[in-house]
Amino acid sequence: QVQLVESGGGLVQAGGSLRLSCAASGRTFSTYDMGWFRQAPGKERDLVAAISWSGARTYYADSVKGRFTLSRDNAKNTVYLQMNSLKPEDTAVYYCAAEPRRTTYYYTDPTEYDYWGQGTQVTVSP
Repeated sequence: QVQLVESGGGLVQAGGSLRLSCAASGRTFSTYDMGWFRQAPGKERDLVAAISWSGARTYYADSVKGRFTLSRDNAKNTVYLQMNSLKPEDTAVYYCAAEPRRTTYYYTDPTEYDYWGQGTQVTVSP
């Protein structure tokens, strides 16, 4: 079992930055691949970025490449999503997700992830 708690969301102007954190409970955090999804009102939940259990591999959606950076600290049971050059279209609720490590370390289908945080709101004003 893994419990996930996101933090770091808020209101920021376009061009600004935010860093989201996802703190995980449990001693087996390093055995989980992690992902960040986002969901805007009336839209589907989309994968933004993912990171393998070791941190060696990362995936980014095209819409955030070059602007977002995902990292993890297994000693602190935490993953970080650094978001720079934010745009109004980045406005959404951001969710952290975890799934036991497999050959493929990321899935665009949210149902592939076993554990979810409660979400944190990110609002980017024009």
